[in-house]
Amino acid sequence: MRPYTYLLVNFACILIPVIASFYKKYPFCKDWKAFFKGNLIVTLLFLIWDWYFTNIGVWGFNGDYLLNIYIADLPIEEILFFICIPFACVFTYFALNSLITNNPLNNIQSKITIILIAVFTIVSVLNFNKLYTLSAFGLCAMYLLYLKLRKVNLAFHYLTYLCIFPFFLASNGILTGSLLEAPIVWYNNSENLGIRIATIPIEDSVYGMLLIFLNIECYRYFKTKNIQNTEKAFI
Repeated sequence: MRPYTYLLVNFACILIPVIASFYKKYPFCKDWKAFFKGNLIVTLLFLIWDWYFTNIGVWGFNGDYLLNIYIADLPIEEILFFICIPFACVFTYFALNSLITNNPLNNIQSKITIILIAVFTIVSVLNFNKLYTLSAFGLCAMYLLYLKLRKVNLAFHYLTYLCIFPFFLASNGILTGSLLEAPIVWYNNSENLGIRIATIPIEDSVYGMLLIFLNIECYRYFKTKNIQNTEKAFI
């Protein structure tokens, strides 16, 4: 079973969201088209980032836990990661929007964004010589600033992130070596802060936030386009 470990982590993350997508009252399956359109764009961007960092040794993969099927130097499980994890996260965003009318973060979401932009910017500037730290914190700060300038309400984005964080700890914990003899994904600590949440580099939490928020925004964009096209068809 060892060569299936990473694949099983992906499968475990997506299983319940896929099944729950067919819930009749709130059928996320009707939004799959919007999700996959947006996810394709985000996945391509992250795969370029992933490929480059893999090739220069910022991180890498332990073949003992992989099927060892590679596309452009990346294991197939890593490529699936950028589909499975965002799917679970966007489904969570969809579910929270469907079930919650009064988001408790509405009144403070703007302040959270300002604080995160400031902290992420400072960390990236002070660690310009650490590629993973610089890119994760810097790019996330820039994207949050972009969303702030566009006046996007991020209350449900943050709520989604908080809800999936325990699952992030579980899945990324396994990928980075928790409960295993060796990590599935290893990191060059000279390119990160060396601060870990258990076995998980702190940069992963910021990298994950960027991945989630980009997928949510692309999903929202294509969902709006689909609604507009449907309305035009009836005019």
